[in-house]
Amino acid sequence: MIAVRGAPAVQLLGRLRSSNERVFYGVFGFVGLTLAWEIAANTGLFRKSLLSSPSAIWKAGVIDIGAGTLWPHVGTSLEEFAIGFIVSVAIAIPLGLAIGWFRRIDYFLNGLLAALNATPNVALIPLIILVAGIGFESKVIVVFLSAFFAVVVTTFTGVQSIARRHLEITRSFGGSRWLAFRTVALPSTIPYILSGVRIGAGRALVGVVSAEFISANQGLGFYIGFFGTFLDTARVMLGIVLFGIFGVVLGELLRVVEHRFDVWRPELHR
Repeated sequence: MIAVRGAPAVQLLGRLRSSNERVFYGVFGFVGLTLAWEIAANTGLFRKSLLSSPSAIWKAGVIDIGAGTLWPHVGTSLEEFAIGFIVSVAIAIPLGLAIGWFRRIDYFLNGLLAALNATPNVALIPLIILVAGIGFESKVIVVFLSAFFAVVVTTFTGVQSIARRHLEITRSFGGSRWLAFRTVALPSTIPYILSGVRIGAGRALVGVVSAEFISANQGLGFYIGFFGTFLDTARVMLGIVLFGIFGVVLGELLRVVEHRFDVWRPELHR
C-alpha cells in the first residue's frame, strides 16, 4: 500500500528529471549540499564561527530583510552592476566587431587590449579611486573593466572564426562588404557575443565585490566586509550566498538565450 501511494511521487520526480535534467540535478545537488552543511555544523565537524550554518544564515536573512537593513546594500550592488555591465556591453560589442572585421583596427588595438586584459583589475582599483574618487563612479568603472575585455575578446574571436567560404560565396554573387558583414559575419558572431556576455556578467559580479571591499560604505561587498570584522559569519555567508544566487540566475538566463542561437555557430555547419 505504501509503495502504491509513493508511486505517483516517484513518477513525478522521474518526469521532472527527464524534462529538465540540468535544473533537476542542480536543485538536487544544492539541497543535498545544504543538508550536509547543516548536519556537519550541528554535529560539530567544524566550528560554526568559521562557516556558520544554513539555519543561522536563514535566520540572519529574515532579521535583516524584515528590518529593511539589507535592501539598500542589495540595491546599491545591483545598480553598480547594471550600469557598469550595460555600458561595457554597449561599447565592447561594436568594438569587437570592428577589430574582427577590419584588419588595420586589429593591428592597432590588439596588442593594447591584450596587455590591458592581462592586467588584474584589482591592481587598477587604487588608480581608479585616485582618478574617480571613492564614490559610486569608481565602482561602476571597476565593473565596466571587469566585463569589457571578456566581451570584446570573445566578439572579435567570433568574427575571425567565420567560415571563409561563406564570405567567398557572398562576394562571388556580387555582394558588397557591408552585405557580407550583415548577412554572414554578424549572424555567425551572435553566439560568440552571447558567450562573452555570459562570461562578462560573472566577471562584473567579481568587480562589484572587489570594488566594494576596498572602498565603500554601502553594497553587498561592504556588507560582507563589515560583518566580517565582527566575526558575524552568518551575515558574511548571507552576502556570499546572495551574490551566488544572483550569479546563478543571471548565468542560467543568459545560457538559455545563448543556447537558442547555437545553431548559428558556423562550426556546426562545417
